[in-house]
Amino acid sequence: MTEWVLPLGTAADGPWQVAIDDRQDGWTHTGLYVATLEPGAAADLDLGDREAVVVPLSGGAVVTARTPDGESHEVRLGGREGVFAGPTDVVYVPRGSTLTVSAAADTASRTAVATALATKSETVRSFRYLAVDEVPVELRGAGIASREVRNFGVPSVLDADSIIACEVVTPAGNWSSYPPHKHDVERAGEETELEEIYYFEVAAEAGAAVPDGADPVAYQRVYGSDERPIDVLAEVRGGDVVLVPHGWHGPAMAPPGYDLYYLNVMAGPGTNRAWLITDDPAHAWVRSTWPDQAVDPRLPMGGTR
Repeated sequence: MTEWVLPLGTAADGPWQVAIDDRQDGWTHTGLYVATLEPGAAADLDLGDREAVVVPLSGGAVVTARTPDGESHEVRLGGREGVFAGPTDVVYVPRGSTLTVSAAADTASRTAVATALATKSETVRSFRYLAVDEVPVELRGAGIASREVRNFGVPSVLDADSIIACEVVTPAGNWSSYPPHKHDVERAGEETELEEIYYFEVAAEAGAAVPDGADPVAYQRVYGSDERPIDVLAEVRGGDVVLVPHGWHGPAMAPPGYDLYYLNVMAGPGTNRAWLITDDPAHAWVRSTWPDQAVDPRLPMGGTR
């Protein structure tokens, strides 16, 4: 089902190397834009009825926004050297805004703008800057299912209409998004219906002696049921995207030698902004093994890459 796998360059639009929104067939609630900007260059977005979180991937960024209340905002995001160097500061921009993402005059930038249809409430949220020390870092799983989750855009951290966003770092050799789980039906208090975008970066693991010709790669699995079929096993590299319209998803696999990063963007039609999941019953038992295992000592990841 290649319509759900978008290698880098196949979903570009103007200055955006990745541009995913409701123009994508079968896609409604979430969006993602990624731009690599030379010093001083800029990319614009008119959000319309969508809200956004601006996430520097490498370098910093200057975010300028005009919000529906007529206010103008300008924030210089410090960013980071790259996604494996640690979390970053981010900006939330409400629906009805126009925004510009710029690289500083002396530094290139690669920046993501995660978006979601924001029509759950009549209330327009406020523009917000979230400093890097306000981003909770969660170590999830254990053993070879250990991963680091940076929760800058989850309901407990960010007041928003619909968007749920976070980034996950998985050390080389580990499995992430595991056990496989889904969130594709509304069941009060148990599961929420959410589309999901996975945007990937892959790099040789920290400290590795990397020969010429090395090819950082990872894998993503999505599968469904007889009633709602989907069947994806994607080989992914930096800048690739996998869309999850429904179905079980996971594992996201970081092969030995290659660390894996992904940015998740979620939203859906329900009235409740929550990430409630159901594990695949065939694999849910794996969670019970975690209390007897240590979290991977390579986490949390950071430092110079």
